[in-house]
Amino acid sequence: MKGQTFRVGVTPPSTCNYLPEQQETIAVVIDPELHSEQGYSWLIQSGFRRSGNSIYRPYCQACSACQSLRVDTQQFHPSKSQKRQINQLKRLNIELKSELDDGWFDLYDRYISARHSDGSMFPANKDDFLSFVGSEWQPTRYVHIYEEHALVAVAITDITTDGFSAIYSFFDPDHPWSLGSLCVLAQLELAKQNGVPWLYLGFQIDACQAMSYKIKYRPYQRFIAGSWQPCQMIPAKPSINE
Repeated sequence: MKGQTFRVGVTPPSTCNYLPEQQETIAVVIDPELHSEQGYSWLIQSGFRRSGNSIYRPYCQACSACQSLRVDTQQFHPSKSQKRQINQLKRLNIELKSELDDGWFDLYDRYISARHSDGSMFPANKDDFLSFVGSEWQPTRYVHIYEEHALVAVAITDITTDGFSAIYSFFDPDHPWSLGSLCVLAQLELAKQNGVPWLYLGFQIDACQAMSYKIKYRPYQRFIAGSWQPCQMIPAKPSINE
């Protein structure tokens, strides 16, 4: 598919969800032949992302803050705090499944109510969530994390030809550990075990604090001006716990 041209539709400008002072425009792939496992595997390597059945990436004329980011799973070098979290992860059970456990919605409902009650996903709706993470042409996988026999976290991921693509995660909001970080680390570990070179984490926006967790997983690359560029290995600022 290298060098293939394809058609996109462009949305009208609207207020950016991440940088309210900016206007966002989205390019959405409309060629039906690219809405497939093979097509998406190629497009994700060109900086695109999936939401439900839609494949898209930012197409903003006056702003280039959004950059796709992927982590090198084979060369991943954990920080001190991530090493502690990896040790925590070893005390949990991780299972990659093609279906969600029966009790997943109760956990998701608790998570949304506690962490995102002011967001567009509140109140939690089962059909809306499944439409958001699922796809008619891309098999969705669910990383289940258990503490003993209790489900404490779920990370939704796509498996493409060269990587895992982290779609979304939810977890027990009352758990004392940083389960969001453990979801990323679990996907990194599963990808490494299966010889998958990249974990795609979606779009990085440096000016958005909610995105800052992504650059803590090193080494990573960003999709800039049509190609993947390795980041400079500047040590991440230590957290309070470090």
